[in-house]
Amino acid sequence: MTELTCIGCPMGCRLQVDEENDYAVTGNTCKRGAEYGRNELKNPTRVLTTTVAISGASHGRMPVRTEQAIPKGMLFDAVNALKKVHLTSPVKCGDVVLENILGTGINVIASRDL
Repeated sequence: MTELTCIGCPMGCRLQVDEENDYAVTGNTCKRGAEYGRNELKNPTRVLTTTVAISGASHGRMPVRTEQAIPKGMLFDAVNALKKVHLTSPVKCGDVVLENILGTGINVIASRDL
């Protein structure tokens, strides 16, 4: 049995996940909690938010994020891949900054206009 604090909504439910019983989740007050508990133990994922270099803009760094969550174990490799990205202004919010990061099929997009 593993205990987690759910981050699926602001409630912050204390979850108990039973790995020996097909990842049964208790302690959740909504469906998102059950899904979060199972996924957190089976295949944890996170949306990556960071910055990349940009020239010709009012700031030297551009905020970016993954369009969807990527496997948690890939976060550091993804950040290292983004360290090599250098953009040139103008860039619009939602523009794809890096396609298919680390072969995940998930794009990294700009989080604001610069």
